[in-house]
Amino acid sequence: MRVETSLIAGLLVASAPLSAEDFLVHSQAEYAAAASKVRAGDAIVLANGEWRDFEIVLSGRGTVERPIALRAQSAGKVVLTGRSNLRIGGQFIVVSDLVFRDGYSPTGEVLSYRTSKDDPAHDSRMTGIVIDGFSKPGRYDDDYWISMYGRNNRFDHGYVAGKTNKGVTLAVRLDSEGSRQNGHRIDHNYFGKRPVLGSNGGETIRVGTSQFSMHDSGTVIENNYFEECDGEVEIVSIKAGRNVVRENVFDASQGAVTLRHGDGNLVERNVFLGRGKPHTGGIRVINRDQTVRGNYMEGLRGTGFASALAVMNGVPDSPVHRYVQVTNAVIEYNSIFDSTRIALAAGADAERSAPPTASLVENNLLSGEGDGLFVTVDDDVSGIAFAGNVVLAGSAAAAVPQLDRRKVALERAENGLLYPVGKETPNLGAPRDLKPVTRAEVGPGWYPKPVPAVEETSRTVRVSAGPAALERAISNAQPGDVIELAPGRYFVEKTLVVDRDVSVVGAAGPNDAVIAFARPSLFEIADGVALRLANLAITGDEAPDNVGNAVIRTSATPMRGNFTLELDRVAVRDLNVNRAFDVVVVGKSAFADSIVVRNSSFSNITGAVIRADAESDDFGQYGVEFVTVAKSNFSNVGGGVAVLYRGGRDESTFGPHFAMTGSQISGSGKAGADQPSVHLHGVQESRISGNTFSASGPVRVVHTVGVPDTVITGNTFDTAAPIEVIELEHRGAPRADTSGNLLPTDGRK
Repeated sequence: MRVETSLIAGLLVASAPLSAEDFLVHSQAEYAAAASKVRAGDAIVLANGEWRDFEIVLSGRGTVERPIALRAQSAGKVVLTGRSNLRIGGQFIVVSDLVFRDGYSPTGEVLSYRTSKDDPAHDSRMTGIVIDGFSKPGRYDDDYWISMYGRNNRFDHGYVAGKTNKGVTLAVRLDSEGSRQNGHRIDHNYFGKRPVLGSNGGETIRVGTSQFSMHDSGTVIENNYFEECDGEVEIVSIKAGRNVVRENVFDASQGAVTLRHGDGNLVERNVFLGRGKPHTGGIRVINRDQTVRGNYMEGLRGTGFASALAVMNGVPDSPVHRYVQVTNAVIEYNSIFDSTRIALAAGADAERSAPPTASLVENNLLSGEGDGLFVTVDDDVSGIAFAGNVVLAGSAAAAVPQLDRRKVALERAENGLLYPVGKETPNLGAPRDLKPVTRAEVGPGWYPKPVPAVEETSRTVRVSAGPAALERAISNAQPGDVIELAPGRYFVEKTLVVDRDVSVVGAAGPNDAVIAFARPSLFEIADGVALRLANLAITGDEAPDNVGNAVIRTSATPMRGNFTLELDRVAVRDLNVNRAFDVVVVGKSAFADSIVVRNSSFSNITGAVIRADAESDDFGQYGVEFVTVAKSNFSNVGGGVAVLYRGGRDESTFGPHFAMTGSQISGSGKAGADQPSVHLHGVQESRISGNTFSASGPVRVVHTVGVPDTVITGNTFDTAAPIEVIELEHRGAPRADTSGNLLPTDGRK
């Protein structure tokens, strides 16, 4: 029987739910009115433009077919600035295409999948969200950018980059029963540059915490791109059970995927590209029933906890916050090429004395960087069964059995990854069907990702000595400028604030352009800049007698961006108007990626040349990542060449690093008294070689936690007990190589 079309249409209209409504809002008041009445299927549309100091709260009950939506009028054209954030609760909420920039959250979260403890979000999604540099002003002012609560939520196609303050970038929270076994999905996001924090709390993703690590989370982290995520030793920190980390790319990111707590996790088919960058790592295994398979790693330079593969020792009967013994781990079909280290039974010490047990390492294709020691063993590895593993380059500790050494040619496949040529090893290493996710496939397509930095086109600004000449040049400088000083004496009557990259360079010999100053400091370094001084002299003979005098100091206000400093062919003298006149001071909450001193001289200075000891709270924080001193002279420097401090028991960071070579140190520090010529507390890597110390205080190195690497060799000393290595945690002989130094009295080595 034929039914009229019009009748069918009428029946469909009659049975359909009420039509959804779009609320286009232009103000916070209009938003609040719309949010109070949205129903399933409705959408709130934020009008294009800047929304400042806007704390968005949205809760409601959508359905799978008719979610409640919050979106931008045009993707990327709605920018949340100032003190803004977003919280959602309820069920089936979808938020899309918003940008958070030029501000920070007034609370502890930028995005939260709950409006309150009693209103978590379930079955909800945030997609195409940008959080770009939305950091709190203080480096150690803690917050999370994204907190996931509830169950079955998704965060996808986001752009998340530039976090400079303490706190996890994205955290999956398990602190309530309703947020466990959650089934969250984190996928197709671009996690961009996170600079070195110099403290614990710099993870990019963390699932769970020590306190709730005995619970399963069931979170899936897949198809994300992590680029230059250098915050701390854990890029992804898993602290719960039954999670999956799959098919992500880690590009030039310091640290590792760390199975820190929780059992039964799976890490598979990820690609790690270290590109030869220091501290780039792969996967660290702790706890029970972990599976690591089908991963590809190339060019990783991490060691210790950031090795390409680190299988940890545990603590017997470990409390939840320490290290549960590795048991029943399966590590198979992984490729590790051109990488520095595989560490087995890593971190063994008096506390971590339980080696891995009932575990399997098989069918992996392994190639070290060069011919040095590639596979290290810190304790008994008899609890690991090895089978079918092939080593192409590098040596292994004798305690590792059944490693098949072969010469196998490698070639790059269409996916850009290396695979063995021929039929001898067809089933070893990472699978050939890997398809690494690309930068273009992640994040919102409408928001540009960083492009390779183009070297700044510097212009040379020539300056002649005269009243306020240098002050005007610094004030008017453009980023990258080289301020070239003609011979003469430059008297500076105000502190020079350096808030853009700049070089100050003498045009003739290093003593022809001389800078004197009338304030407690000559230079103040602002956020994230690079300052270079070269071929000039600085004198403190006209500086006032003030507490805290320094030639170069960091800003007294909170600093978000890391800075760099270089002194090349610089002569600093006569900083002696008081008892503590330093050359460089890194203040509290400031951080230098590097401080480099080369071909320079320092004389008649009451303080230290480099002082970075303001982070004295023993929380694992410190002020500078790399200090390099080369071919320089230090004469009558009362406070010593360098004072670096990193205290506490935290093991989440790589630095500080200190290197001093080819330098002359005389009358510096104080021989026979408690004033070292070099004082390194908690420094993780020290290299002091080829230097001459005369009538100076000792080189004092204080080891705290971690696996410090201290080498003090090839130096000449003329005082008794010139080297002090003190262990605060380690039981046993000091962990330092102090061989090959020429000691006083009889010329003995």
